[in-house]
Amino acid sequence: MQLTNIQKLTGKIELLSGLHIGSGNTEIHIGGTDNPVIKNPITQHPYIPGSSIKGKMRSLLEWQLGVVGHTDGQPLSFKHLKRLDGKVQDKAKNLIKLFGGAPDGDISPDLLTEIGPSRLSFWDCALEQDWANEMDSKNLLLTETKMENMIDRIKGTAEHPRNTERVPATARFDFNLTLRVHDQEDLIDTILVGLKLLELTGLGGSGSRGYGKIAFRDLKLDGEDIQTRLEQVKLQEAA
Repeated sequence: MQLTNIQKLTGKIELLSGLHIGSGNTEIHIGGTDNPVIKNPITQHPYIPGSSIKGKMRSLLEWQLGVVGHTDGQPLSFKHLKRLDGKVQDKAKNLIKLFGGAPDGDISPDLLTEIGPSRLSFWDCALEQDWANEMDSKNLLLTETKMENMIDRIKGTAEHPRNTERVPATARFDFNLTLRVHDQEDLIDTILVGLKLLELTGLGGSGSRGYGKIAFRDLKLDGEDIQTRLEQVKLQEAA
């Protein structure tokens, strides 16, 4: 196995609805929010962690391939391949190539050599500086606070009010990942399916309440436009 190339996929993530990816804070300040978004500790700009994109994309691809029932809810790994057959097993190997997998249990050296190291590196997505400057020129904040509550079905009254910080729709983030290529393999189509699934299901929390709808814009692979390829992805054909 030989490393023959390292490709770079770049573009923008545009928010079509407010996005909440939590910071994990447990302390609530007076006048603050119950649920703040994660921010760069230096600039205080919100960002999208690469781990959030990787985890959601990997999970969606495993569901799309139909292997979650074979993994007992665990991330797909080497030990699960023996439960799969034929074309599904080949596609599962590609997922492990892309995202990695713990080679635990009785794994043959040939299989370890065939799959090799994980190929994808997901980088944190910084807030686009032009968008931040635009908000600053309009004296607008970079985040919004969304109030929510639960309605008592009988009384018709609001209960358990809470507020959640979100990055508002129209915000843009710089997106990039790198792909290690071994022996001239081509795994881009699988990555594009994953990006399409992210567009359809969203990022962050509270997706069932309308949060986190995104669109990828201006996608380029090593400087060459592949946005059209993403727009032409059909999930039925990819299954």
